[in-house]
Amino acid sequence: MQLFLITKFRNRSRSISFGPLTLCVCFLSGIIFVGLIFQAGSDHNMSKTHGSFKNLYDQTAPMWSKEIEIQQQTLNELKENAESSLDALAIKLSNLQARIMRLDALGSRLSNIMDFDEIVFDISENPGIGGREPSDLLGSMGVKDFVIAIEKLENRIQDRAEKLAAMESMLIDRTIQNQIPSGVPTENGWVSSSYGKRLDPITGKLEFHHGVDFAGRSGSAINSVASGLVTWSGFRYGYGNMVEVNHGNGYQTRYAHHEKNLVVVGQKVEKGQVIALMGETGRTTGPHVHFEVLKNGIPVNPLKYTSSK
Repeated sequence: MQLFLITKFRNRSRSISFGPLTLCVCFLSGIIFVGLIFQAGSDHNMSKTHGSFKNLYDQTAPMWSKEIEIQQQTLNELKENAESSLDALAIKLSNLQARIMRLDALGSRLSNIMDFDEIVFDISENPGIGGREPSDLLGSMGVKDFVIAIEKLENRIQDRAEKLAAMESMLIDRTIQNQIPSGVPTENGWVSSSYGKRLDPITGKLEFHHGVDFAGRSGSAINSVASGLVTWSGFRYGYGNMVEVNHGNGYQTRYAHHEKNLVVVGQKVEKGQVIALMGETGRTTGPHVHFEVLKNGIPVNPLKYTSSK
């Protein structure tokens, strides 16, 4: 193959001859050159595309992160609200259970005092209720409606409890006349802690002691300081095994930390009757009886009532 070159300089022409090998080399070189140019263009375009994606990501990533944070915060608030609602319902339910137990105890005491027939007043069985099958399909009660229903029931229970308590007080006043606590709850003990401010024997912090402690030997007899009706006989937090006696005229006495209670709720006791055995149940550092006197529900100094027997 010959290539002729014509120039204006001196009107001369030149010829260049290419052999097969030279042509192949030139052809391959051209292909390689074109490939390099294409590769360079592709790399440039990829670089621009990558940069565009990076810019787009840099612009949108904070927005998505913020949106995810907001959604997570919303979920956390919904969870907290749901837990708060459940806690509120649990508290309401606990209050209702406590008040129902009080109503049962009051009913039992009134039943024992008045000798009601078991069929008339039987708290061990649920009262009979029922009705015909509803004709329309009813929806489930919502949480708000449920809370409202519990509040209404709570108010009704509180009203009934107050009326039963008033009836109990009147009946006790009729059966137990002019009983005022007097004397000490144990014959074989000594005052180990008085009424008023003191250092708590468990925590070491200053607190108000609402009773008088009489220390003694485990198993010593605990006596009622006046005639009355047992309104509590069982374990109570802090007190351990405790007996509470209603003496009428607004007076109540409490005896706590017993090894064993010997009376039951609704039982009538006489002054000096053994109602429990000294122990160290509940919050205590040793065997003693915690003795309280309450006047119209308010603790008073028991030492004012222990001077005479």
